Amino acid sequence: MKHLMIAAGLLSATTAMAADKPQLTVYTYDSFVSDWGPGPQVKEAFEAVCDCELNLVGVEDGAALLSRIRLEGENSDADVVLGLDTNLINAAKETGLFATSSVSAEYTLPIEWTDEVFAPYDWGYFAFVHNADAAAPANFRELAEGDTKIIIQDPRSSTPGLGLLLWVQAAYGDEAADIWAGLADNIVTVTKGWSEAYGLFLEGEADMVLSYTTSPAYHLIAEEDASKAAAAFDEGHYMQVEVAAKLAGTDQPELADQFLEFMVSDAFQQIIPTTNWMYPAVTPAAGLPEGFDTLIQPEKSLLFSPDEAAKVRDQALAEWLSALSQ
Repeated sequence: MKHLMIAAGLLSATTAMAADKPQLTVYTYDSFVSDWGPGPQVKEAFEAVCDCELNLVGVEDGAALLSRIRLEGENSDADVVLGLDTNLINAAKETGLFATSSVSAEYTLPIEWTDEVFAPYDWGYFAFVHNADAAAPANFRELAEGDTKIIIQDPRSSTPGLGLLLWVQAAYGDEAADIWAGLADNIVTVTKGWSEAYGLFLEGEADMVLSYTTSPAYHLIAEEDASKAAAAFDEGHYMQVEVAAKLAGTDQPELADQFLEFMVSDAFQQIIPTTNWMYPAVTPAAGLPEGFDTLIQPEKSLLFSPDEAAKVRDQALAEWLSALSQ
């Protein structure tokens, strides 16, 4: 009985200590928190230095993430949002729900970074991934004129989906509507997020899927499988820079700042290449993993500034919807 009382006392003390730890809630996208994503390693590494509990909440894809923050408003449980990108920065700032931060780092991005609210944690190029032994189109016109079947994501809920709209817009401008009219019969389905789309592709439901130039690195490094490749488009590839920021209404502002600083540290950045399968915003001290050197390098980088993306987004979405409704 005495031993039972001692054990119960120890359990009670342990529970109390856990309850005393502050909790930081980070909203992100589903693939980030998956067993194979960065989430589990990030949680372990940050909790080792913060004396806190990190609560990672998965919310479909990036655009859906912003929609949830808008819906919850000042009552959101989130302290930090991780998973938006440059195409959504203006819309996010317009909510008035995000706060400035003092995050700084020696970024190794292809572009200069000066934003005072959002800090980048990774980047990459959108691309269509296909089986390496199959012929792939060299541009959107060739794709539209052929019978290659593709799976894409919805731009209203997915950052890759929105990135595709802006990719076509950046490459073709006034001719973008014609490109979409040609692509409409190539599209097998439109999914809400990236994970579902990529899974359908791996199941053989289409010839290509909208993803990233870095996606083949996963198969090569994690599976020792060289059967996937990214199609190089000669009109260029649209860039994505993924970002995070703290909420103005957080009740853990210092802990949120600590997490954002941790996010650009080597401890976090070295996790990104082989879990999120993107380029880290700050190249880790050990460099990029072997296999990344085999990836295609776009001859031309395409990217709208946050202001430009906000201006063309509605038109690009209307052209997309019109083409798919025919």
